[in-house]
Amino acid sequence: MTLTLTSAMAERVLLLDGALGTEFYRRGVFINRCYDELVLSQPSLVRAVHQDYVDAGADLITTNTFGANRVRLQAFGLQDRIEDIVLGACSLAKSAAQDRAFVLGSLGPTGATLAPAGRLSPGMAYRAFREQIQLLAQGGVDGLLLETFTTLAELWHAVRAAQDAAPELPIFACLSFKSNQSGETLLGEEPEEAARTMASWGVAALGVNCSTGPALVLDAIERMERVTDLPLIAYPNAGIPQMVDGRRLYLASPEYMAEFARRFVNKGAQIVGGCCGTTPAMVREMRSFVRSVSPARTVLKTPLPEKKEQVPLPDPVPIAERSSFAEKLQSGKFCISVELDPPRGLDTSRSLDGAAFLSKAGIDVINIADGPRATARMGPAAMAQLAHAHCGVESVVHVCCRDRNLLGLQMDLLSYNALGIRNILAVTGDPPKMGNYPDATAVFDIDSIGLIHFIQNLNRGTDLSGRPIGGQTRFHVGAGCNPAHTELQREVDRFGQKIEAGAEYFFSQPLYDPEVLERFLELTAAFPTVPFLVGILPLASSKNAEFLHNEVPGMQVPESIRRRLRECPTQAKQREIGIQVARQTLAMAHQHPRVSGAYIYPPFGSYQAVLDVMDVLPSSETAVD
Repeated sequence: MTLTLTSAMAERVLLLDGALGTEFYRRGVFINRCYDELVLSQPSLVRAVHQDYVDAGADLITTNTFGANRVRLQAFGLQDRIEDIVLGACSLAKSAAQDRAFVLGSLGPTGATLAPAGRLSPGMAYRAFREQIQLLAQGGVDGLLLETFTTLAELWHAVRAAQDAAPELPIFACLSFKSNQSGETLLGEEPEEAARTMASWGVAALGVNCSTGPALVLDAIERMERVTDLPLIAYPNAGIPQMVDGRRLYLASPEYMAEFARRFVNKGAQIVGGCCGTTPAMVREMRSFVRSVSPARTVLKTPLPEKKEQVPLPDPVPIAERSSFAEKLQSGKFCISVELDPPRGLDTSRSLDGAAFLSKAGIDVINIADGPRATARMGPAAMAQLAHAHCGVESVVHVCCRDRNLLGLQMDLLSYNALGIRNILAVTGDPPKMGNYPDATAVFDIDSIGLIHFIQNLNRGTDLSGRPIGGQTRFHVGAGCNPAHTELQREVDRFGQKIEAGAEYFFSQPLYDPEVLERFLELTAAFPTVPFLVGILPLASSKNAEFLHNEVPGMQVPESIRRRLRECPTQAKQREIGIQVARQTLAMAHQHPRVSGAYIYPPFGSYQAVLDVMDVLPSSETAVD
C-alpha cells in the first residue's frame, strides 16, 4: 500500500471485511471444526474467502486467527501448531490483499473466564495473547484487531500484551455488548465508561463489534462518540441468526447492512464493516454506501522527476474572466439559476424547449445535474452544448465523483474545457442503490472536496500527477451545501473545507425555514465570503411536503407550512401554497446581504411555475439581456 494504515484511516473511512467463521460454515465446514486450523487443512478455502472480500471492496482484511491462541487451541489438541497456524493465516491474508487492502491480525478472547470468577489467571491470559501477537507481527500484519471481547478486564490484558510484543503496530480495540436497554458488557460496563477506559490505554481506535445486530451497535457508537475523540469502529453481526432447515442463518439483507454502515459513518465511525453473518455481497453493498458518504479527499500524486530549476505555477485566470455567470456573481448581481434535467433517452426536444423558455425569461444560467438521484440520463456536458447551440444559454455542469475514477475525471474535465464549458459544480453523488441501476458499481475515488482541489490544480496548469498540461483550464468551481443537515457542525466544517480547497460559489439544498438559513450563515461567517445561492423547490402537495420532511435526510419543512398544505381542499390549492412559500423564500433571499442568488428547481416539471416564483423579484432582476 502507498499509505500507512493510520494515514489511510485519517484520509477516509475504511471498510472492514465481513465474517470468516460463518462464511466457512456457509461454504460447508461443520461447526465442530477448529476454524483457525483451516489455514493448514483447507488453505484454498480460506484464501478464497479473503479474496472475495478484497474483490468486494474491503480496505481491511482480517487474518483467520480469531481463536488462534494457546488456550483456545488446546481444546482441539492444536496448541503446538500455533506457529504454523498464525503464520499460515498471515500468509494467506497477505496473498489475497496484495496492495489492494491492509491486513489486520485478528485476536479474540481466550475463551476462558478470568480468575477469580474462573480458572484462567490474568498472567496466563497475557502470555497467551503475547505469544499470538508476536507471531502476527512476525507474519507482517499492518495492525492488530482485538475483537469481540466481552469485558474490559480481559481486553486490557490483550492491549498490554500488544503494546509489549509489537509496539510498532496500531491497536484497534473492540467490545461486544449485551442485548438489553442499557447496552452493557457482561460485567455491566456501559459504552461511555468503556470508551473512556479504552481511550486511556493509548489504542489507535476503539469501538463495538458483534453484539446482536446493527441497532445495538449504532446506539453504543453514538454513546461512545460523546466521550472520546479517538476514531471509532463499528461492525455488527448481520442481525440475530435463525434456524432454517437445521442451519443457523443470518437473514439481514445487504441493503440493510449497507444502510447501517452509512449511519455508522454519519455518527462518526472511521472503520465500518460486518461481523458474524456478514457476507462478501453485504460488504460490496456497504462499499457503495460508505464511499458515497466518505470518499477520499485528496489526490495521490506521482512524484515528478527532479528538475534543476522548478518553474513556479501560474495563478488561475481571474474568476470574473472565466464565464459570464462568474462575471455576474463577482459584480454583485443577484443571479437566478434553474435546474434543467437532461432526457432519459434520445429525445432532447423537451429539455431544449425548456432551456429556450428560461433563456428568453432572463435567467442567468441553467443548472444540469450529472445522473441526479443515481438515475441514468444524457450526460450534462452534451446537454449543455446542445442547449447553448439551441438558444445561447450558459450552463453550470455538475461533475459527480460516483461514476468516474481519477483518470476518467481528468479526461472529462480536459474535454469540458476544450468545449468551452466553464461553470462546474463539484458533487460527491448519490449511491447507485438509489437509482434505476442499483447493481451499478460506484467509484468514489475522491469526494467533492478532493474534486474541487483537483480542478483548481487544473486551473493552475497541472494534472492529477502534478505534471504540466500545457496551459490552464478556466473553470469556475462551485460546491453544494445543506444548511438543514442533521449533522450541522459536520456540514459547517465541510463548507469551510470546500472553500479551502477552492470552492468559488455555493448552491444550497432547498430551504423552507428562514431560521435554518440564518443559523447556517452565522455558523459559516468566519470563513472567507464566496457567493451563496439559496435552493428553492416549490412544494407540489401536502404529500410531497410530508415526504420531503420525513423521508429525505436533511430536508426540513416547518409544521406551519405542512399544516397549511393539509388544510387545502385540492391539489391545485396546495400547489398555489407551494408557489407562495417559494416566493417568500426568494424574497427573503433577495434581501439577505450574504445571499447572491437562488437555485430554483422547476416545481412539478413546470418552467412557467419558475417564472411565477420569480415574479416577486424587481423587474430589473429578471429583465432579458
